Amino acid sequence: MANRLINEQSPYLLQHANNPVDWYPWGDEAFDKAVAEHKPVLVSIGYAACHWCHVMEHESFENEAVAAYMNENFVCIKVDREEHPDVDHMYMDAVQTIGGSGGWPLNVFVTPQRAPFYGGTYYPPRAAFNRPSWMQVLQRMEEIWTEQPDEVAQQAKQMIQHLRQASLRTAHVKNGTPPADKDTCRKIADNLLKQADKEHGGFGNAPKFPGTMAISFLLEHYHFTGYKPALDHALRSLDAMLEGGIYDQLGGGFARYATDRNWLIPHFEKMLYDNALLIGCLCDAYRITKEVRYKTVAEETIAFIERELKDTNGGYYCALDADSEGVEGKFYTWTWEEWMAVLGLNEPVVAAYFGVSEHGNWEETNILHVSKSMNGVAGTFGLTNDEVKLRIDAVKHKLLAVRSGRVRPSTDDKCLLSWNALYNTALCKAGVAFGNDEYLMLAATHMQWMLAAFYADGKLRHTWKKGIAKIPAKLDDYAYLAQALLQLASATGANEMVLTASELLTTVMREFGAANEEGAGFFYFTPENQKDIPVRKIDLYDGATPSANAVMAHNLWLCGMCMEAGEWIEKAGLMWQHMTDTTVRYSYSFGYWAIMLQRQVMGLKTLICAGGDADKERRELFENYLPHVYTLTSKKEIFELPILEKKIFAGKMYIFVCTEQACLSPVSSVTEALRLVE
Repeated sequence: MANRLINEQSPYLLQHANNPVDWYPWGDEAFDKAVAEHKPVLVSIGYAACHWCHVMEHESFENEAVAAYMNENFVCIKVDREEHPDVDHMYMDAVQTIGGSGGWPLNVFVTPQRAPFYGGTYYPPRAAFNRPSWMQVLQRMEEIWTEQPDEVAQQAKQMIQHLRQASLRTAHVKNGTPPADKDTCRKIADNLLKQADKEHGGFGNAPKFPGTMAISFLLEHYHFTGYKPALDHALRSLDAMLEGGIYDQLGGGFARYATDRNWLIPHFEKMLYDNALLIGCLCDAYRITKEVRYKTVAEETIAFIERELKDTNGGYYCALDADSEGVEGKFYTWTWEEWMAVLGLNEPVVAAYFGVSEHGNWEETNILHVSKSMNGVAGTFGLTNDEVKLRIDAVKHKLLAVRSGRVRPSTDDKCLLSWNALYNTALCKAGVAFGNDEYLMLAATHMQWMLAAFYADGKLRHTWKKGIAKIPAKLDDYAYLAQALLQLASATGANEMVLTASELLTTVMREFGAANEEGAGFFYFTPENQKDIPVRKIDLYDGATPSANAVMAHNLWLCGMCMEAGEWIEKAGLMWQHMTDTTVRYSYSFGYWAIMLQRQVMGLKTLICAGGDADKERRELFENYLPHVYTLTSKKEIFELPILEKKIFAGKMYIFVCTEQACLSPVSSVTEALRLVE
């Protein structure tokens, strides 16, 4: 018999809808029941593409005896962390405080007042490796709740106090920090390089995450300063991913992370946000180096998203699962028998290129990767590079056709506003970097869909599925959507998008702002009218996606310039200055702040192409890599934005360059404009 989750939209919750556990979705109903029955609450958090979430469900939540004990002694809530990132953030902080580490599935024991008092991640069905079984944990929590209620209450109270104080400490301003300068940027670059894996690329040891914000900073640092070590490591990292198993060599798109140091063995789930951020990174690498491989992989990744993650209504799904037929990676890997059935011994060139062997490279299967360079393969087999490439391309099409007939990993088919907005920004970057109008048209159409789909009752929402938008939007939803609007306006000349972005920022200032004495002018992750969690958090560091506060600072500067709102420009500057010391000390965790600090140091500017040939001049400007310059186009006598007023062209073409302190004399050629901004 199905439980209450059967009425939910989240694929992760629906996966648990037929468990014998009497799961509730997140909401007042479960906590009201806990109050009435004086029971502790189990909040179990995960997401649809999580391998260990599937494992724990099968081992414990599908077990009738375990479920009976859970139902009798606890009120049990299942949460999709992607639907409720605020709930996940709060309880993850609590578990990390308790045990020093976190992850998913996240299992937290909380009071009926929603305060956590104990928690952990995955628990096995039987005690092993100094780890208790799930049933032992349940029994211990029931015992503590029954026999030590005062201690539970005290622990919960202290935890809430700690979480509130920790959030404020995160946002603490270090008084007297001087503004960032070029030396600051070099320190950040060198600190990142100290964490770099010089041999295999990326940062740190296994597991290896893409680290896109850090790579983008290093690319821009090289662009601004010519510091070769920054470029070398950024490209080494991207090349290692492009050649590794983390990249789907047949179908395009990146897995979430690699479990090994050299990027061969991925955790096979594919997330929309990772791929969006990597597309942007590849665009930067292409613009700096003009190396076609970065353009090719960015285009292949966009093709993957359009083919496999796009909803027929126009939005983009969250993820593809890591598992198919209950086996992680089965959809993507090749046994020797499978390889032989498709190709036999006819393609040793391609087998050598992809590193395919009889014994495999992972669990007796083969993860396709670039095992040997095209030059190396060509030399070994006495072929030209073009001949090798033709063989590889032909075999890729054949293998992909065979793979498409396999049982596919499940799709998390909800759409999140924040992740959709990140992809929209990626489409804009690709459209500009590659001069591809089709990508810009996709972005424009997608933006119109987002602005229609994610509103309900006049309020912006976090999730959408099958025509229903729900759950109040969070700070990252607003920040990333405003960012996408601003980039689309710049890329296409649709200046009305800047006005829409400004409206979003006004809402954020009103509903998310922290008092200066508490939050140093930063923003809470949740709006002030949201009352379902006991702690409002201020997030400043990058997670898998950029810090929403950092993106907000950038948005405030850009909109402040466009709307001539000096208080927004000032606020952005203060946010950057407050974060300077932290960004230098913890550069990898504050990569997006580092990017924006560097752009500010190098001189953030706005540039306006005005006149009948404004579109042509904008395109010519976009042939140059100018990450610190925001470009607008004005072709009308009626000006949509304050910054465009009095930019009179009277049939002539002018380019206007402005800093936050002054506007420079207009010029009449792209060459002259480039001298002013470079």
